[in-house]
This record gives sequence, structure tokens and C-alpha cells, in this order.
Amino acid sequence: MESPPDTAALAHRLGTIRRQSEALIIGLESEDLCLQGMADASPPKWHLGHTSWFFETFLLANELPEHEPADSRWGYLFNSYYDAIGERLARPLRGLLTRPTIAEVLAWRQRIDAGLLLLIERLDQVPSAHCAAPLALLELGLQHEQQHQELLLMDLLDGFARNPLEPAYRSGPDSPEARYAAGPRQATGTEGTVGWREHPGGLVAIGHGGEEATGFHFDNETPRHRHWLEPFALHGQLVSNGNYAAFIADGGYRRPELWMSEGWALATERGWQAPRYWRGSGPAQGWEWEFTLAGRRPLRPQAPVRHLSWFEAEAYARWAGARLATEAEWEVATAAGLLADCGQLWEWTASPYRPYPGFLPTAGAVGEYNGKFMSSQFVLRGHSFLTPAGHGRLTYRNFFPPGSRWMASGLRLARNAG
Repeated sequence: MESPPDTAALAHRLGTIRRQSEALIIGLESEDLCLQGMADASPPKWHLGHTSWFFETFLLANELPEHEPADSRWGYLFNSYYDAIGERLARPLRGLLTRPTIAEVLAWRQRIDAGLLLLIERLDQVPSAHCAAPLALLELGLQHEQQHQELLLMDLLDGFARNPLEPAYRSGPDSPEARYAAGPRQATGTEGTVGWREHPGGLVAIGHGGEEATGFHFDNETPRHRHWLEPFALHGQLVSNGNYAAFIADGGYRRPELWMSEGWALATERGWQAPRYWRGSGPAQGWEWEFTLAGRRPLRPQAPVRHLSWFEAEAYARWAGARLATEAEWEVATAAGLLADCGQLWEWTASPYRPYPGFLPTAGAVGEYNGKFMSSQFVLRGHSFLTPAGHGRLTYRNFFPPGSRWMASGLRLARNAG
């Protein structure tokens, strides 16, 4: 028999997560809220509207008949990619949305929150068996909101980096950059670990599931399945800025033999010479600075290199005489407590983003969340200094196209062993 939900705890968590999204725009000017630096990014105001649209469309519209919905035209503005829901504004045009105003969006968010709290309150009055579906959608919406909290910051960094004035988003002890500068978060059993960490391989199980599995997971993390691994080794630490500077100094961006053909063409076309936010005199004189959410900061050689595309990560690994880990190797090594500094950056893997054997997307329009993107992308594992607390987990599968590099992405070397 299912236990009833802890509605008080759920209501508190809802309020905490929803307020955190709004706290992210504190200090931003009205002009910043419509900033969209590139087609792949979205303005802060759009993120706040889209997360509310998600709750209204997939939960409140079906579970709370008295809820007063937003202007029906807003669905066209804030739908992201759900084709089953209807047409939507083209993604590159989101920066043109000067209306609705931020005041209107925040008022809408309050109505959404009131509806969600009323729905949670009513869960106490219905049989537990009838709570499963709305609770699952509510949890998905909360996890979705946390994803967009991280995306908002990554998108804002991209936009600010394009401004010659190099504006700072936020500094201080509680800022995102302070969390990054605090250094690695050690995995259990890795204190003081440097160098390579070997694993014997064999038949392993990966993915969310099993008798002891608890907590939320996205559909793309299932089903748990068996996977064969040859003996391998992963480096105990992420590649650093200093390591990557040596790659640049050795002609890393001028040697096509190190690159995948598509990556070489992209790097040449876009004039890549260093990671996305490095600043300085260039390859001849060196790179002294890095643009961050706290503005321009000295480039720290010992810090993990970040904001790399998959193509750059893969080229570096080849230059270093190593390779990227597969996502199965990463998951097994992390579960065994072999890796340090997990959670500082998303880590590129060698694994294309494909469905696990037996994968089934969630039924209905919400099933478009993950499954339809399982082509032409690569998996990143772990989480980053921008990931909200409690949102990361061992089986999480993030994914981006291989040419993307505005995310908080880094790399860890792997090699064959045995």
C-alpha cells in the first residue's frame, strides 16, 4: 500500500525552488532580461515564463479546473519544443519578447504557484493511488525548473561575454564563481588522489533502476541494463587550464590530425583558438584572463578547464595520448568512488546520446522531453558548479551537440588498461 505524500514538505520544496529561479534575476536590469546572445540561448525572462508554462500546460490544465490560465497566446511564446502541444515562436526570436513584461510574467508565476499549492493541499484528500500521476508531473516540473536555473546562468554568461563592456552578473562569497573557485568536491575515498585510477571492467549494470533505486530520474536514465567493459583507467582529476594551455602551445588548434573532420571545419570557420571564455593576447603571447559570471578574472592554471566543445575535448585527449571515457566507464568509476572533483563541471564522454536498450519515453506530449533528441549529440555526465543543490545524481545523462561550448563543460582523460 502506497504511503500518502508529505504535502507540507512538498509545498516547502516547491516554494524554495520557484523562489530560487526568481532570485537569479535579482540585480539584472530590464534590458538584461531580454538578452539572447545566440540562437541556442534564451533570455532570462523566457526561462521564467517557460517553466511556468510547463506547470500550467502539463499539470494545472488537467488537474485544477478552476485555475485561471494565462493569455492563450502566451503558449505560443513559451512553448520550447513540444510539437504535440502546438506551434511556437522560433527559438532565435525569443530575445524579441519585450512583452509580456517581467511584471506580468512574475504575476503569472504567482498564480501558478497558488494553483500548485492548492493542488498539493487536495492530495491529502484523495486516495494515495490517485496521487501518483499528478505527483510525478509535479516532480518532473520541479526538476525541469532546476534545469532551467542552470541554463539561465549559462545563457546569461554567453550574452554578457559578447558585450565589450564585459559586465559582471554577480560576485561575492555566495556567487556562482565563488562556488567554482572553492575547488574540487572530493568523491568518497579519493582524498589526495592524483593520477590514474584503474577498474577491472567486466559485466556491469548502469542506469537507474534495481531493487535499491530511489528518488527521481528522467526517462532517458532507464532501464537499468547490463554492459560489458574492458579494463580501463580514468584520471583522478579533471584536465586543468594549465594542461590545456600546453595543448594550445603545442599547436593544438593548428593541427588537423588531432581533430575530427567536422570539428576541424567548425574550429576553422569560427576561428577557435582557446576555450570559449579565455581572454588575452592570443596563442603567441598567452591567455591571462577568463570571462566569468563575476566578470573578467585571472586565468588560474590549476583550475579545471571549462566551456569546451566535445570536439575540443576529444582533440585534447588524442593529443594527450588518451581518450574520453564512455558514459558507462564514468558511471561505474564514480559509483566505485574512484574520481575526484566530481560535480565541478559536466564531463564530456565518448558516448553518443542514444537510448538505452529497452528505453520507452514517457507517454503523452511530455514524452518529447528527452527521447526525440537522441541523435547527433553526445552525453555529458556528473553536474557542475551551476547545478542547483540536490539536482545531480549518478545516472544523470546530460546531452549537447558536439560543437556546443557555452555550457559548464570540462573533460577527464581515460585510457585502456590491463
